[in-house]
Amino acid sequence: MRLRARIVSLTAVAVIAVGVTACAPAAGKDSPRPAKQAAIAPTHPPATPSHPSPSVSPAIQVTGAPGGVKAKGAVLADATTGQILWGRDLGTERPMASVTKVMTALLVLQGGNLGQEIRIPKAAFDYAWKYGGETASLRPGDQLTAQQLLAALLLPSGADAAYTLANAYGPGMTAFIARMNANAARMGMAHTHFTSPDGLPYPTETATYSTPSDLLTLGLAAMKYPVLRSIVNLRFYHLPKGRGHHQYWWDNTDGLIGSYQGALGIKTGYTDVAKHCLLFEAARNGRTLIGVVLGSPTTGVNAGAQDAEKMLNWGFRLHPRAPVPG
Repeated sequence: MRLRARIVSLTAVAVIAVGVTACAPAAGKDSPRPAKQAAIAPTHPPATPSHPSPSVSPAIQVTGAPGGVKAKGAVLADATTGQILWGRDLGTERPMASVTKVMTALLVLQGGNLGQEIRIPKAAFDYAWKYGGETASLRPGDQLTAQQLLAALLLPSGADAAYTLANAYGPGMTAFIARMNANAARMGMAHTHFTSPDGLPYPTETATYSTPSDLLTLGLAAMKYPVLRSIVNLRFYHLPKGRGHHQYWWDNTDGLIGSYQGALGIKTGYTDVAKHCLLFEAARNGRTLIGVVLGSPTTGVNAGAQDAEKMLNWGFRLHPRAPVPG
């Protein structure tokens, strides 16, 4: 089965910028902020991470749970402590679709040198076309920095960007996928396996898989990097035409961004078998929650975000200092 193709429009927009123009999430639902200049964050992890070491605490026994969540697998945790607040089939392996790209981004961030220019190979276009992946409409021959390619990877979920980054940082696809699996093992993600840098359903629909618990670990690790954080909470990313590259405009596929107050990211995913998947984080009133949904049924393009919103609303209603009822 093939991923739903997503056409990224490169129609000229009325944005005047010298560098990259990006739009941050709205302050609240239906109250978008004006476009702003994208922040250039450091290319290394902060000295004092915004999250704890990426380990997952045992689940609290909870009476009651977020209502109406249709995902087959899910987890919600406090991002500051790693304490799990609620979960469903935490250890069950399921395909995760393009949530895979968070591990690709993590390896690139660990590799550093985000200012290096990388030429887009024609093979990246051929790869995305062959497997029916969503693309960032990258033009073969264009030269983009690794950091710009991270935006192409994480916002429109470009399989062409994933191929390009894997080829550069592997070096080569085979070496990069081996590194993805080795990194997962080092992080304690014992029920995760990668066969691609993008989550495309090949060689089989379930060849790349993970669990809610493992993806929680991945999300905690990835969101320690300010570069990733500065990308995944953008509503869109505009790269004006410049030396060595065409103009690009990438929209964020995350339905929470710009519609759910406090949403910070992180990454969507969808295939016919995986259904809607989402690794997400949001902050309100001094609390930050992080979670995962896998296998939300195909009721609409934002089915994963709808499940995540129900979980977040439930989680934010819990008193931050009182024990969870149980």
